[in-house]
Amino acid sequence: MQTPSILFVCLGNICRSPLADGALRHRVRQLDLGWAVDSAGTGGWHAGDPPDPRAVAVARAHGVDISGLRGRQVGPQDFVRFDLILAMDHDNLAGLRRIAPADAPADLRLALDLVEGRQGQAVADPYYGDASGFHATWADACAIADGVLRHFGRAG
Repeated sequence: MQTPSILFVCLGNICRSPLADGALRHRVRQLDLGWAVDSAGTGGWHAGDPPDPRAVAVARAHGVDISGLRGRQVGPQDFVRFDLILAMDHDNLAGLRRIAPADAPADLRLALDLVEGRQGQAVADPYYGDASGFHATWADACAIADGVLRHFGRAG
């Protein structure tokens, strides 16, 4: 099997998708897998911006540094570059399906579809809340990372 490539997508690419990106990158490094992991947003207004400081803080509290990530908008090339594109919620999944090229080989899913008992659920957007929302998002991101590992036949 070729090396998997995974893209996480949320709205602005500063909260949920960078946390999921960081959680999976961390596990991929721990397991020395060499997988390609990235994140993007369906919107482009945060392109070039670092993750929300609250997201950076919660990841750092768990030993993961996401401060070097920068927001970007998903584009048509992503549907060819990545094997698995995981949307954080239903709106982002619908947005991805609207812009995906007809012949795109990428597998599009909700991120929590890979977590037992969470299929069909959205990762809550913590942006307008307090720090507790970011802790909940981190927990979801870690569960998703383990789900991705299982999806590709690696122990979580």
